Amino acid sequence: MSAVTTSHSATEAARNRKFGPLYSRNVRAVVARGLMATKSSNWMVMLSGFFEPVLYLISMGVGLGAIVGPVQGPGGGEISYAAYIAPALLAVSAMNGAVYDSTWNVFFKMNFAKLYQGMLYTSLGPLDVAMGEIFLALLRGLMYATGFTAVMGLMGLITTPWAILMVPAAVLIAFGFASFGMGITSFMKTFQQMDWINFVMLPMFLFSATFYPLSVYPQYIQWLIQAMPLWHGVELLRQISVGAFTPATAVHIGYYLVMIAFGLLLTTGRLRRLFLK
Repeated sequence: MSAVTTSHSATEAARNRKFGPLYSRNVRAVVARGLMATKSSNWMVMLSGFFEPVLYLISMGVGLGAIVGPVQGPGGGEISYAAYIAPALLAVSAMNGAVYDSTWNVFFKMNFAKLYQGMLYTSLGPLDVAMGEIFLALLRGLMYATGFTAVMGLMGLITTPWAILMVPAAVLIAFGFASFGMGITSFMKTFQQMDWINFVMLPMFLFSATFYPLSVYPQYIQWLIQAMPLWHGVELLRQISVGAFTPATAVHIGYYLVMIAFGLLLTTGRLRRLFLK
């Protein structure tokens, strides 16, 4: 009886607060729960996500780089092939970490653990849940970005103080993918549908000018690649890595700001429709 009364009072409190049932300003509760779960079960997955781009950097940047030789960087000057692909792999690392936390992790919580239903039966609103899950993805992106940038420094691939800005830029990239990924996952009901996420991510990884410049493609394919979010992240981090800023830098940042805004609206709206009927 007391549990029913508590649930009823939480619902009434949600209706009467300033933002209605949408937001209770308690994102920290979602984050605290996620950190506890990560500490107990997910830390091995997090480590594997960090080492994958590092292995790519060593094998492709050092191994293949010895054959390729110097390439033209964003500023027009020559840089090593390892220095060329390292910022791109940092963008890929931020994307992978954010997408894992905001897709497969969210898919399990939503469809099997029924975690979000339980959260929304309390005073938490869908924006609390969305922001909490996205913040967890950002923490992961921050860890990956910091660690990968440190690896770049140890390999002698950082040549300008501007490179420190790659860390917050990588978090911006993770924010874009996390906010959008969680909204897309809310439409998925089966594992077969979730396979479409990998189907989309793999071409983005291979063709977003990660390992070679955009100019190698025909013009119509270049337009398609430039519409992909990862390409904007790759170009943004490449420009920062050598301190070569152009008006395109603002375009890349603006792309992710729009992506974040749209993703938050999509995710919040979907959680509200699914669980606050």
